[in-house]
Amino acid sequence: MLRFALCDDEPYMLGQLSAQVEECLEGLGCREFELRRFPTGKALLEAGERFDLVFLDIQMEPPDGLETAEALRRRGDGCLVVFLTVLRERVFDAFEVRAFDYLVKPVEPARLRRTLERALEDLERRRTRALLVQRGTAREVIPLDDLVYCEVLGRKVYLHMADGGVLDYYDKLADLERRLGSGFFRCHRSYLVNLDRVRGCGGGQVRLCGGGTVPVSRLREEEMTRALLRRMKERGE
Repeated sequence: MLRFALCDDEPYMLGQLSAQVEECLEGLGCREFELRRFPTGKALLEAGERFDLVFLDIQMEPPDGLETAEALRRRGDGCLVVFLTVLRERVFDAFEVRAFDYLVKPVEPARLRRTLERALEDLERRRTRALLVQRGTAREVIPLDDLVYCEVLGRKVYLHMADGGVLDYYDKLADLERRLGSGFFRCHRSYLVNLDRVRGCGGGQVRLCGGGTVPVSRLREEEMTRALLRRMKERGE
């Protein structure tokens, strides 16, 4: 079941958007979904729940939509974020928190439908993207969207997850790099980073959306920037 959150401090807009989203999802053939409505960013954050997609009004009482999205990213939440705004110029701020899309109020049904259609396709790709690793006698399936970065120490690879957990197993980083594909970048001889979890890079460090950094080789900084731009285009940003 897909879970959606709608956050707007105007009750009328919140009710209207909820009805529009529900109608669009049903029209797109999505039958199993849940809609949760929140009157403030604070209420959304305090709920502590995980959602697949979050609609956030930018202009709200503190924390506003951008601040709420930043808080979600600091938690390591990789949900899709769609901003609602009456100010087109605020759209550029959305890149900092890896927004999936933005909608200008009042929301046009056709525009909302296109956004949700793309979102459902993206969520389906996420569902099928996973890494199978052998840990002792057991095999584990690791969702790639939950994987922030990979680190090699000796003969072991350590998988650093969005929830703060770390999984280790025996592998070569070069072999793992081939398996992970273009969504991950070898920023350093000992590190592979999930480009969808990167906020920026510079000064020999990769800044991660959930907080923290990993090293990037000086010789690879420019290539990493290009890889980030390519990834943004792939995501339609």
